[in-house]
Amino acid sequence: MTLARRLAAALLLLALLGIWEWAARHLGLSALVLPAPTRIAQSLAQGLTSGYLLPHLQATALKLVLGIALGCSLGFALGVAMAESVWVRTLFMPYVVVSQVVPKLALMPLFILWFGFGMTSTVVITALVCFFPLLETTLTSLQRVESQRLELFRMLGASRMQTLWRLKLPTGLPGILAGLRVAVMLGLVGAVVGEFIGASQGLGALVIATQGSMDTPLMFAVLALISLLGLVTYQLTLWLERWLLRPYAADAPAAPR
Repeated sequence: MTLARRLAAALLLLALLGIWEWAARHLGLSALVLPAPTRIAQSLAQGLTSGYLLPHLQATALKLVLGIALGCSLGFALGVAMAESVWVRTLFMPYVVVSQVVPKLALMPLFILWFGFGMTSTVVITALVCFFPLLETTLTSLQRVESQRLELFRMLGASRMQTLWRLKLPTGLPGILAGLRVAVMLGLVGAVVGEFIGASQGLGALVIATQGSMDTPLMFAVLALISLLGLVTYQLTLWLERWLLRPYAADAPAAPR
C-alpha cells in the first residue's frame, strides 16, 4: 500500500471517529448505549495499564494460535490426501460436509461435555472452524493443475510424490494461501464465540462479563482488542504468503512498462 493510500485510510478513520465522538456528545446518547471514542480509549488504557486486560488477550491469542495450527494442519493434510486419492475423497467428503453444516455454536455444549470448560474446548471449535476453508482450497487448487503440465511430468517419468511436490503444490500455493487467510479470520471468530460459552478467561468471556456488568465502554475496548488481534494475525498471514511466494515471484517475467 502506497503512502497516499495509507494516509487516506488514516484520514477516513479519524473522520469516522470524529463523527462518532460528536454524535455521542451532542445527540444525547447515553454512554450505556454508545460511549464516545475518548471514553472507550480511557477504559482501554486503564485496563491495559492495570494489567486487567492482558491475561485475557494472551488467553485468546494462545487459543487462536493453537486452533489455527491444529485446524489448518488437518485441513491441509486431508485436502492433499483427498486430491490425490478418489477413494479418500469419496470416503471422507460426506463427513466433512456434515461437520460444516452443523452450526458450530450448537456443538459447543457437546465439546464442553467432552473436554470441559477452558482452553481445550475453545481450541477444538477454533480448529473446526479453520479446518474446512483450508481443506477446500487445498483440494480445489491441487485439482486445477493444467493437464499438459501433468502429462509432461508423466513423460519425464516423475513419480506421484515428485509430481505433487514439484508441480501441484507450487502451482496451487496461491490458492492454498488464500484459504489460509480465510481460515485465520474465521479462526478468530471461532475462538471468541467459543469463549462466550466455554471459558472463564479470554476476550470473548470478557465481552459476556462486561455485558452482565453493563460496562459498555469496557465492552467496546475489548472489541477493539479483538479487532486489533485480527488485524495483526491477518498481517502475519500476508507476510507468510509473501515469503512463501517470493521464489515464484522472482522467476516471473517482468511486467511491461
